[in-house]
Amino acid sequence: MNKQQNILIIGAGLCGSLLALRLAQRGYNVSVYEMRPDLRKVDISAGRSINLAFSNRGNKAIKLVGLEDKVKALCIPMNGRMIHDQQGHTFQSNYSGRDYEYINSISREDLNALLLDEAEKHENVNIHFNKKCNSVDFEKTTALFEDYQSKDTFIEDADIIIATDGAGSAMRKSYYLGKKFLFSFSQDYLTHGYKELSILPKDNGGYKTHKNALHIWPRGNFMLIALPNLDGSFTVTLFLSYDEGEYNFNNLTSKDKVLEFFKKEFPDALALMPNLLDDFFKNPTAPLGTIKCSPWHYKGNTLLMGDAAHAIVPFYGQGMNASFEDVVEFNNVLDENLGDWEATFKAYENTRKKDTDAIADLAIDNFHEMKGHVNQAIFQEKRKLEMALEKEFPNAYSSKYSLVTFNDHIGYREAMLKGRAQDKAILNMLTDGVIHADDNNLKDILEKVKQETKAILEDDKIAGLKQ
Repeated sequence: MNKQQNILIIGAGLCGSLLALRLAQRGYNVSVYEMRPDLRKVDISAGRSINLAFSNRGNKAIKLVGLEDKVKALCIPMNGRMIHDQQGHTFQSNYSGRDYEYINSISREDLNALLLDEAEKHENVNIHFNKKCNSVDFEKTTALFEDYQSKDTFIEDADIIIATDGAGSAMRKSYYLGKKFLFSFSQDYLTHGYKELSILPKDNGGYKTHKNALHIWPRGNFMLIALPNLDGSFTVTLFLSYDEGEYNFNNLTSKDKVLEFFKKEFPDALALMPNLLDDFFKNPTAPLGTIKCSPWHYKGNTLLMGDAAHAIVPFYGQGMNASFEDVVEFNNVLDENLGDWEATFKAYENTRKKDTDAIADLAIDNFHEMKGHVNQAIFQEKRKLEMALEKEFPNAYSSKYSLVTFNDHIGYREAMLKGRAQDKAILNMLTDGVIHADDNNLKDILEKVKQETKAILEDDKIAGLKQ
């Protein structure tokens, strides 16, 4: 494929800016159009999650573009979940029994700004802001844009168009409405939404609670989480049903009701949040949904990537990491020199879609785990046992969480299949008394877990659950 070809990227968020940088490094001419203003000049957070969980799969992409040290400076390590019960007691559940495995809290805005800065260092990259894509003619490989300031509309053409314009993708909508080819699309919402809140830093800039953890207040049908920021604050997110339960977003309409809710369910968090009411009524409530679609590409003309192709709920901390891994996988296919864009797009989707479907399903699983299961005794026994196995046998055992989050050499689907089988094996044997969390004979437990996991995987294969 001719390196002088012009590539149009719709969307300059995290995935789009990273993709622009990598394609520029490979020598392509890249134009990026973003509907929002330049986040380096104005604040555009508006209730969106302002920090994210950054881990191995995302870092693999950052290494690819040579920015590992610069991104590391933006990160706050989080070694595990700090669980808060209703009485304000806490305990930490580490993510791994291996000390070198942890996730990071990172500012969406700071990371996006860094990627934009690095992309713009290349002469073959041009980024345009305040330009909304209204539709894409995927047969002609053109896109219709509207300038937010002048209100003028204009058409841009390119050799290929890649849409990284998020869950509300204009190009995906054009695929669906165009009815020119068989296009499957699903959009499934949780009954819960989310609202951004905050814990402000101490007057001296320090942290009001433990810095190096992802804090969770699990309450069965809803939860609160908090991630640290470099300025000493925490970004707090309330995940709550819109209309179910004693307290829900639809009935939390007065200051008294909100305070009553937090005093009852999150008293220790409330003590850290004198700004709660201001945040609660200022910030919007947003939905949580999963998007799956296929195909992602139309011939050799257009391609969906990142959330535009596979938006997921945030409960595995893998949304950004999955989108960044998209860029790595796309780069790997480009290395194969398949000869034309159609073959390239097809190979990329064939490689990638099974894994993005898997992480979407895992994220839903983890939603239920985080809001409720982490408080259950058998779950805590399982985690205790897994931590001991990872610590004692670092090269022989990885939990499902570790397989997904830290083992970036395997795909999400493989991690899901093995991880689910392990979970089932351990929970069954704990329930039946075959193994015990306090047993010191870890070698014997490891062998039993491996044998039972293998048997479950074989049963799943026979049942057609493994492809």
